Amino acid sequence: MSRKIHLALHPYGVGGPGQHGLWKDPRVANNSSVDINYYIRLAQAAEHALFDALFIVDSQFINATYPAHYLNRLEPLTLLSAVATHTKHLGLVATASSTYNSPFNLARRFASLDHISGGRAGWNVVTSFDTGASKNFGLDEHLDYATRYGRALEFVQVARGLWDSFEDDAFPADVDRNLFLDPAKLHTLNHVGEHLKVAGPLNLSRSPQGQPVIFQAGVSEEGRDLAAQVAEGIYAPGGSLEQARDYYADIKRRTASYGRDPDHIKIFAHGSPIVAATDEAAKRREREIFEEDDDFDRNLALLGRSFGAYDFSVHDLDAPFPDVAHLAEKGGRTGAAKIIARAESEHLTLRQVAESLREFRHSPFVGSPQTVADSIEEWFNAGTFDGINVAFRTEEEIAAFVDGVVPILQKRGLFRTEYEADTLRGNLGLPIPRNQFSREPQLTND
Repeated sequence: MSRKIHLALHPYGVGGPGQHGLWKDPRVANNSSVDINYYIRLAQAAEHALFDALFIVDSQFINATYPAHYLNRLEPLTLLSAVATHTKHLGLVATASSTYNSPFNLARRFASLDHISGGRAGWNVVTSFDTGASKNFGLDEHLDYATRYGRALEFVQVARGLWDSFEDDAFPADVDRNLFLDPAKLHTLNHVGEHLKVAGPLNLSRSPQGQPVIFQAGVSEEGRDLAAQVAEGIYAPGGSLEQARDYYADIKRRTASYGRDPDHIKIFAHGSPIVAATDEAAKRREREIFEEDDDFDRNLALLGRSFGAYDFSVHDLDAPFPDVAHLAEKGGRTGAAKIIARAESEHLTLRQVAESLREFRHSPFVGSPQTVADSIEEWFNAGTFDGINVAFRTEEEIAAFVDGVVPILQKRGLFRTEYEADTLRGNLGLPIPRNQFSREPQLTND
C-alpha cells in the first residue's frame, strides 16, 4: 500500500483551550510548559514511534483568564532548536505570526532551525487570532481579515524568496582560487509589494530540504484560499466524518485550481485518542476527562477569545446572547459567526452559549487499541485526512497509543516501519522546492 498515514504530536503542556483541568492532574508537572526536558521526552517518544513531526502552537497575547499553558510557555523556535539537538528524524513545526513578525527576521530564524535540524523545520503560518496582540507590537488596532490574509500571502512569498538567496552550489570555498562565494549564485530579492518591502539577501544558505515546510490552518474562505496557494501541510478543523471529508475535498480542489499538485499538500486532522484495555474503560476515561475540564468560568472566558478577548462576565448570563458581532471582524470571525448564528437561531442565553462550548462530544478515536486502529483506518480510507495531529494529556497516554495502536497500523501497512528520509519533506513525500533563481535542474524527494 503506497499511501500511508502521517502522524504529528501536539503537546498540551499544562492545558490549552478546553483542557482547563489538566494542570491539576498529578501526572502532569506544573512546570511542563516551560520545561525543555518535557518537550525532549515527548519528541523522543514520537521519534521512537516514527512520527513525522512535533507541532508547537503559539500566540502573543494573554490575560489572566487564558488557559494554563498559554500563561507560561516557551517560544516555539527557541524550544524546537533545543529539541533538534536531541532528535534525528522528527520534523519540528513552529507556529509564527505573519502579522506580528518581519519577513527577514522570521525567515532567518526558520532557516536557522532548518540547518540546526538538518532539514526538519516547518512553519505553521498564522495571521494571529488574538486582537490584543496588536498592542504588544506598537499598533492601536488589530488588522482586519482581508489585510491580515493579504499580508500573509505576501509574507510567505517573501520568505521563500529570501530562502532562495543562495543557489545550492553558491559556496565553492576554493582556496586555490581564493573564492569562498560565487557571487553569481547570490541573489538579492528587492521585494516591494502592497504590504512589505524587503531587500535581502538572506545571510544563510538553503538547507538539505531546500526550504522549511509551510503549514497552515485554513478554516475561513480566506484561510482555505491561502492554504491552497502556499501550504504544504494543513491542520484541519475537525468535525464529523462527513464534514472532514468535505473539507479535505475542498482543500484538494482549491489546490488543483491554483495549478498545484493536490498530493503536495498533506492534510492533518486533529485527534485526541484515548486508548485503554477495553472500549468500556476508554469511554469511561473520556467521560472523566470531560468532567475534569468542565469549568464554566473558564468556558465563558474562552468564549471571549473569538471576540477579541471580550469580557462576557459583564453581561447578565440569563439574558439573550449580547450583540457583539462587530467585535469578531478583527478576531476569530469564522468561529464567532457560527456562535452568533446558533445563538440567534436557537434563542440561546449567554449562559447557554457558554455551556454549549463544553457539550460532551464523543471522539471517534476512543477504545481498545484494535477499536482505535479500526476507526483511524475507516477515516483514512474515507478520504478525511492524510495524517493526524494527535494530542495526549499525559506521557502515559502517548505510550498507550504508541505501544497499542501504532503496531496495528504498521501490520496493516497503514504506517511506516522506518523513516523514509532524514528531512521533514522526505518523510512527508514532498518535493524540494526549486530555487526560483537557479538555472540548474532541482532535485526532488519523489
